Amino acid sequence: MPSPSAALRLFRHPISGHCHRAELLLSILRLPHHLVDVAFGDFPAEVKQHNRFGQIPVLQDGDTFLADSSAILVYLASQYDPSRRWLPTEPRRAAEVTRWLSVAAGPLAYGPAAARVTVLFGRDTDLAPMHAIATRLFNVLELELAQRAFLVGDEPTIADLAHYAYVARAPEGKLSLEPYPGVRAWLRRIEALPGFVPMVATAMPPVAA
Repeated sequence: MPSPSAALRLFRHPISGHCHRAELLLSILRLPHHLVDVAFGDFPAEVKQHNRFGQIPVLQDGDTFLADSSAILVYLASQYDPSRRWLPTEPRRAAEVTRWLSVAAGPLAYGPAAARVTVLFGRDTDLAPMHAIATRLFNVLELELAQRAFLVGDEPTIADLAHYAYVARAPEGKLSLEPYPGVRAWLRRIEALPGFVPMVATAMPPVAA
């Protein structure tokens, strides 16, 4: 497997699911890397310079800086996974991965991810619309995962990593996963992958089932 010429650096916040998906692939591919913790709203110059939206994560690979978690997943899978297991080249499977990355930037972000942020930061925002989006997403996931082990077939891809953290931590947004046994089994399959690393625990207790 190709290796970077120097350890990669990932600018991240420990409780960010967007950052965790990049951390997962770095660990699973066994790439040497350093995690650089940054505070929300107080990003170092490297982050501000290379992501003018002021968001994390940002990946540094030598002289290359990349922003956006989905872009980082695509880059790592393309650059350092010659088997192309994590980002298939077969057109239909590649299209399915792209589709799920779009879901991660849409229903996942506006549903369970938004609900989690609202609760964790104590925002005075109505959770009902976020919960409605999340419920629809979880119902779709349950149906999809009744047919296959992972989102794009029987092997995991970056599509699964892009969804894992915010689905797994949905209870922190007052969303129960109890009604979704297929989703919970899929989470366990991801957690059993060699190189899996958990996201740090937060102070919020899970929602009661």
